[in-house]
Amino acid sequence: MKKLLLIQSTPYDSNRKPIKKSKLYFVGLGLPLLAALTPSNWEVEIILETIEDIPFDTDADLIAIGSMGHAVIRSIDIAKEFRRRGKKVILGGYMVSLMAEEAKKYCHSVVIGDAEEVWHKVLADYEAGELKDFYQEEVHYLSTPLPRFDLIMNKKIGDFLPVQAGRGCPNVCSFCSVSCLYKSKYLKREISEVVRDIIQVKELGFKKFLLLDDNIIADRDYMITLCKEIKKLKMSWTSQCSISIADDPELLQIVAESGCTALSFGLESISQESLQSMDKSWGRVDQYPRLIKKIQEAGIDVSTEMVVGADGDTLQSIMATAKFIEDNRIVVPRFYILTPIPGTKYYDEMKAEGRIYVEDMYSYNGSEAVHLPKNMTPEELTVAYWELYNEVFSLKSIFKRTLFHKEIFRKFDRYFFYLVINLYYRYQIKRKITPNII
Repeated sequence: MKKLLLIQSTPYDSNRKPIKKSKLYFVGLGLPLLAALTPSNWEVEIILETIEDIPFDTDADLIAIGSMGHAVIRSIDIAKEFRRRGKKVILGGYMVSLMAEEAKKYCHSVVIGDAEEVWHKVLADYEAGELKDFYQEEVHYLSTPLPRFDLIMNKKIGDFLPVQAGRGCPNVCSFCSVSCLYKSKYLKREISEVVRDIIQVKELGFKKFLLLDDNIIADRDYMITLCKEIKKLKMSWTSQCSISIADDPELLQIVAESGCTALSFGLESISQESLQSMDKSWGRVDQYPRLIKKIQEAGIDVSTEMVVGADGDTLQSIMATAKFIEDNRIVVPRFYILTPIPGTKYYDEMKAEGRIYVEDMYSYNGSEAVHLPKNMTPEELTVAYWELYNEVFSLKSIFKRTLFHKEIFRKFDRYFFYLVINLYYRYQIKRKITPNII
């Protein structure tokens, strides 16, 4: 049998050392899906670098490496080492797809975008000794086999697994890699297939799952039908979507009653000017507190993703973000410095305006400014970013957002879990490691 080694790389820390953890809570779906798409005459092994070491002396015939976000830099270094050892190497994932020509310098082949329609061709071409430089084929109908979670069940992972409902997003935010790849296209799986995957997660002994979708409310009728099916399974779940769900009380109630405990929202900024500069003018900053309160009143906790360094941001607005997070009881907030990633519209805009401050894309990590902000220097932005993180994850803010919640006695386990997450994020921040979903 041929052997395939699938690797999910980990990001580097500020000292360019791979970030390691004792447990990986957010397990990616990509590699278990690739394993499921691989013919049965191949032996498959999955390595999650965050919690285990990469076996560079492997006897695998083919190495395939994926990554999330800035972990792509580590992926490239891993690819170079395997090539040095004479292995055939394939790279894939969002970031690689945005910079495919650059990625090809470090591997034998690049899978651009979705793999469902090309993976069998990749393996057949490898076996025939005719591996091509690039593989790309648009997916028009999203259907996937049961993920091979059996390949990771013996690893130190969290208490939930991912299930995908849809892929892509109808919005066109300039900085977003999903927008650049899918160009407003949104694909959703058959509800019966999504339910099949949730049942597998339940049968594996999990009581929770992460519903993967870049905007789960993009199709309201689909969401309602799916939630009614999820409710029957008596599972708890989390996901991400547009905060506009708050203005749809019927949908919000259905989502909450189906077992949804938390939703993550890409609020991006508390500056309306910044949202407009990122092609996200449909977001209304003045409505954020009202919308957040509605979601929380429905029994769903709020997590947020925000960026700093957009054109409307000032040093004052960045620090005011800490008060916004505390006042609105955001249980798990995350921040990134707005980064012009090659391949995105935002990168092209910054390049055209001569505002790329650091040309070396391999130094981009989301925690250091690499462009010229309008209202501060890059160095001031980087300092403000870490000051914001330290303020948000002060013990006072953490306790106010978790233990001092009005529902603490009724849902102690949930808010104690948030407390633990926040304390771990604080531990990372003190070591200049950006918390992220790994």
